This record gives sequence, structure tokens and C-alpha cells, in this order.
Amino acid sequence: MMMKIDRRSKMLEIISRKEIETQEELAQELRKEGFNVTQATVSRDIKNLQLIKVLSSSGRYKYVANKEDTKDALGKLVTLLSHTILSVENIDKMVVVRTITAAASTAAEAIDQLDLAEIAGTIAGDNTIFMMVRSDEMAVEIVKKISELVGK
Repeated sequence: MMMKIDRRSKMLEIISRKEIETQEELAQELRKEGFNVTQATVSRDIKNLQLIKVLSSSGRYKYVANKEDTKDALGKLVTLLSHTILSVENIDKMVVVRTITAAASTAAEAIDQLDLAEIAGTIAGDNTIFMMVRSDEMAVEIVKKISELVGK
């Protein structure tokens, strides 16, 4: 189970050490690293990370990170979740997340932005999020990952 944040971090690592000119080249590099990605996924991640193309010294165009925006994109999700989530637990295939008052829908959107394939869907109330997860084992993993992410 690899989270979107892990994949995006790997993308940033790859473009920092190699000249990557196309989305397909980046997808191939991610596959070599064990990520099962499509060109469409890479395209979305490039947009979300706000990667830009610049002319390299070799005369090729390459993807580079806009340092400020990249830190913000990844960091904002984690910061938001760490400030709003009070507890995370699983009951069979359901994960229940308790948040501060009036923060559940915002936290649920942030969790959705993590694009965890294991989560089938989220429903948010005022201070509670219900997540349906694809298996009991995945629910345990989701609780662990979210707890680690937010330091709970």
C-alpha cells in the first residue's frame, strides 16, 4: 500500500536526479521504483505538485519543482489533518475518524486528496468521518498510516 504522498515524494526525488522530459518517462521511472501508475495519474500529480518544465543545460526540457509550492502542497494536507484529527480507529472495514467540531468535512476532503486506493469512500458529519475501506486488513493499515501522519 503506497500513499499518494509517497508517490509524489518519489516523483520529486526522481526529477531532482534525472532529466525527465515527458510524463511517460516519469511514469516509467515510478514503475521501476515499484509504483503502479498510469500516465493519467502522473499527469494529475504533476499538476498538483505544480511541476514546471525548464530548458536544461543539455538542450532538453525537464520537469523541475517549484520549491515553495511543492512544500506547501504536501505540507498543508499533513498540517490540516494534524490540527483537526483527534482520534482514528477501525471497526471491521470501517474507519472512524473523530475531529474537532466543524472540521470533519475539511479533514475528509484532505484525506480524499491523499488518494488512498484502499479507501472506497468517505462520509463526513460535523466532527466524525466514516471511511469504508476495501478489507479489514487495509482498515488496520489506514488507521496506522493516518495516525503516523498526524502524530496521534
